[in-house]
Amino acid sequence: MSISPPRTKRMRTASSLCFAALFVYLAIAYVLMPSYWTQYTRHRPRLEDAPRITSAGHGLPGDPLNVAMIGSEESLKRAMLAAHWYPADGLTVRSCAHIVAATLFHRKYPMAPVSNLYLLGRKEDLAFERPVGGDPRHRHHVRFWRAPVVPAASGPVWVGAATYDTSVGLSHTTGQVTHHIAKNVDTERDFLFGDLRKSGELVDSYVIDGYHEVCNGRNGGGDPWHTDGNLWVGLLEIDLE
Repeated sequence: MSISPPRTKRMRTASSLCFAALFVYLAIAYVLMPSYWTQYTRHRPRLEDAPRITSAGHGLPGDPLNVAMIGSEESLKRAMLAAHWYPADGLTVRSCAHIVAATLFHRKYPMAPVSNLYLLGRKEDLAFERPVGGDPRHRHHVRFWRAPVVPAASGPVWVGAATYDTSVGLSHTTGQVTHHIAKNVDTERDFLFGDLRKSGELVDSYVIDGYHEVCNGRNGGGDPWHTDGNLWVGLLEIDLE
């Protein structure tokens, strides 16, 4: 039976409204809101109050630093692989499409990309993750930045932010699609060091007490976080780069 002209017209109208709503959402979440937060943070530099917290692309505070590694880039990569943490793919159109498909259809993607965070004026140098379950909704992950030369260190110093992704949803600040993190970031810090100790690649470790003066906050996606304020430092096998 053929569809009557009025019904066809209603279907076309509904389709047009859906496309218009999608366009408005994309414009707000990926253009207007990031621009707003960039302007907002230029006049309200909250990062000055928490210099040991990463920054999101639009200038809001990101995740807190809670781990550090001392060793060459090769020794860090070797240790993470031995601990069953995989290097994250870079953010490209292809990798973004892959993670969306893997999330929607519950497919494994152990090297799914992570969103960029910034420290020392640049995005992370390295990122690793450990999958949980059959898709990228839940995962352990950590980003590392190579720090400026530290005279007392026996090798390059990598500072990092380890967090656990609990779900995929919309950012509370921009409306963009993002991962939400677990509030207690210390749990992820402890989990990472547990894996590194089991791998046999960790030569030694120690704790810097009171690294953070501010122990509570929210990241760029609006997720609350809490830490005891301590930074855990791991010493890796010394390799010359």
